[in-house]
Amino acid sequence: MKWGVLVAVLALGGCASVTDIEHTIPTLNVISGKKPDAYAQCLVQQLSKTRNDPQIEPHKDGLRIIVPQKLTSNPTAVIDIEERSGGSSIKVYESMSNVPVRPGDIRQSATHCISGE
Repeated sequence: MKWGVLVAVLALGGCASVTDIEHTIPTLNVISGKKPDAYAQCLVQQLSKTRNDPQIEPHKDGLRIIVPQKLTSNPTAVIDIEERSGGSSIKVYESMSNVPVRPGDIRQSATHCISGE
């Protein structure tokens, strides 16, 4: 029964679009000393360990990274990286932000790259 509920939640999470995801409350909202390009490069490198390549596009004063789901190319997270004086402002939006059993690789990668190598 528990597995059925989990599968249903994960299947429904695949229906979200980038617009739907970006209208959720950020699951991470931080500032980094890294410039947007350096942060994005670190994040893509970290995410490549668990997912297919994300889509990177210019957005406002920085970059937007659209992270695919693990099994499909549908988006599961949107990461906005905006340039600030001396670094970047980072906001992570996840499609299943209110589900406590969601995969943690996106948040771990985003947190690692704040000041990690």
